[in-house]
Amino acid sequence: MTVNQQTIEETKQQIRVLVNEISALTKSGATSEEFFPEFLQRVITALAAVGGAVWLMDEDQQPRLKYQINVGQSLLEEGSDDSVQHNRLINRVMRSGQSLIVPPYSGTADGEQEGNPTRYLLVLAPLKHDDKIDGLIEVFQRPDTAPETQKGYLKFLQQMCDLASEWLRGQKLRVFTDRQVLWQQADSFARAAHESLNAKETAYIIANEGRRLIGCDRVSVAIKKGRKCKVQAISGQDTIENRSNIVASLNKLATRVIAAGEPLWHDGTTEDLPPQIEEALEDYVDQSYGRNIAVLPLREPQRDASREEQGAAGVVDRDNAHRGEVIGALIVEQIETDLPPDVFRARVNLVYEHGTRALANSLVHSNLFLMPVWRTIGRATWVLRARTLPKTLAVAGLIAAVILGLIFVPLELQLEAEGTLEPDVRQQVFANIDGEVMEVLVGHNSVVEANQPLIRLKNRQLELQMVETLGQINTSVADLNRIRGVMNSSKDLSRTERDQMLGEESEAEIRLESLESKRLLLEEKSQALIIRSPIAGTVLTWDVEKTLYSRPVSTGQVLLEVADLFQPMHIELNMPEKRMSHLDAAFAASTDGSLEVEYILATDPDTTLNAVLDPKSVELRAKPDQEEGNTVTMRAIPDNDDLTKMHPRPGAKVIADVQAGKKSAGYVVFHEVYEWLCKFLF
Repeated sequence: MTVNQQTIEETKQQIRVLVNEISALTKSGATSEEFFPEFLQRVITALAAVGGAVWLMDEDQQPRLKYQINVGQSLLEEGSDDSVQHNRLINRVMRSGQSLIVPPYSGTADGEQEGNPTRYLLVLAPLKHDDKIDGLIEVFQRPDTAPETQKGYLKFLQQMCDLASEWLRGQKLRVFTDRQVLWQQADSFARAAHESLNAKETAYIIANEGRRLIGCDRVSVAIKKGRKCKVQAISGQDTIENRSNIVASLNKLATRVIAAGEPLWHDGTTEDLPPQIEEALEDYVDQSYGRNIAVLPLREPQRDASREEQGAAGVVDRDNAHRGEVIGALIVEQIETDLPPDVFRARVNLVYEHGTRALANSLVHSNLFLMPVWRTIGRATWVLRARTLPKTLAVAGLIAAVILGLIFVPLELQLEAEGTLEPDVRQQVFANIDGEVMEVLVGHNSVVEANQPLIRLKNRQLELQMVETLGQINTSVADLNRIRGVMNSSKDLSRTERDQMLGEESEAEIRLESLESKRLLLEEKSQALIIRSPIAGTVLTWDVEKTLYSRPVSTGQVLLEVADLFQPMHIELNMPEKRMSHLDAAFAASTDGSLEVEYILATDPDTTLNAVLDPKSVELRAKPDQEEGNTVTMRAIPDNDDLTKMHPRPGAKVIADVQAGKKSAGYVVFHEVYEWLCKFLF
């Protein structure tokens, strides 16, 4: 094999490798930014060309340069003669859809000058599939080649364009798939956003479904109330803690943005922001760590009321759709994102478009006068439908019967009061003198007789006084005996001396008589140290000895209580003062001036007993009570024959109902509610 043949084989092998690489690249799923540089570089290498360019159709169906290698500067300068002539050539090739080889410095001479203003041979091949032109590949080749070689260039480029068209077809399918998914998500979001007319539910739907549609970290919806914005919904949160620092900062940021009236797109920099917005934004970013934050004022769409044929609400003026009154704010947050900025903003705007209308409609509906009442009435119409109408009539009849019964059926008005069962004959035993308890002669439940000793006291001061008084008496007796002995033994006393002795005798007798009187008083006082029972009965005080033994007592102090349990008992009731008006009215309406009382004992709640309440036994003054407030004490006389059979204990708790006469059932059941309303509302 010659050297030339070997070189040709190596070149062919190199071209095969490049073609395989291009084929693999078309199936790799690379993006346009990755595909076209690699594709064009391999095509130029395979053709040993000088340079090349990739042209793609834009949205206006005009060719736009996507990527180029070694394209002359004169062709890149917009508006230059070479650029205009070259662009017209590219347009014609794209419109025709035919591959073309253009010699250097060639072109038309008519008004539409087009051609190749360069010194290179232009090899042009369109990118198309399904008879639709998507773009064009341009290769700048050296012109000093044979015509057959140039045709080979064109044929190779067409084959490469077929591979690139396959990649473009896959890209379009992927874009269409992504668009279909986005359209489905947008349709689902629109349906969900307009599903409810409750403002709070709509806000939560916009936040949660909007986050899913945008693909961001968090979406929040704030509603304007007065001059401030308050966050109503945060995606992923069922409840909002309004007192938290982050929610308070978000409220502050939304309030200041809607006050400015312009959308805020924050990408990390705070340049050219008003100071008040910059302060609120930095405060919120410090707590939320958001990298990209968008705060968009939600404006109520303006409607054209003149277009009445389109409906009562008119039609939305698209030109002024976002110039209405601000009703809230949409806050979109992204910590880290791989979405291109244009895609991110497009999706945010999509959520904004549907969200602002859905929220505006829900606010208009929710703010209607008495809307909760109308909604409740609307939901209650099911009771009038054919299947439920008989049940509704039956329930209405039952309710009417109950109301008539409450009005016309009389019941006994019973005034409840609590009290205790007390003996009629009972006495509290007091200390008649200060002293110390030395001996307790009785115990709890001891039966005592009248004047029976109960307690013995000791008063050391009284004993000391008694000793001093007895000593003084003995001294006075000795002095009196001495004087009388002197008078009887001395016969030669002068008259003056005898008168003096008689005076001393008289003083001694008076002093002795005074001391005797004092001794009698002290002995009488000593008798008071023995505490005696004032009546015959039973000691009611619990654990008397433990309570009183060796303890000092003072005059008038209650030591114990004695009651005659064989005598009749009475009931001491404490009636709340708020019920006294009913009681007075019952006394006034009573024929005999007294009222019947039904009561039960706490020791036997199954048995109902009777008593009589006399108006004279009602205390005139009220006294404070910790549980019932002010109460009035009254005494009811029970039927002691029935009471004795139950062997009640003194002081047993009693729950009594005073019969206050017949009243309507409604008044009996609800009179306390009516009184409470009169007191606290009327």
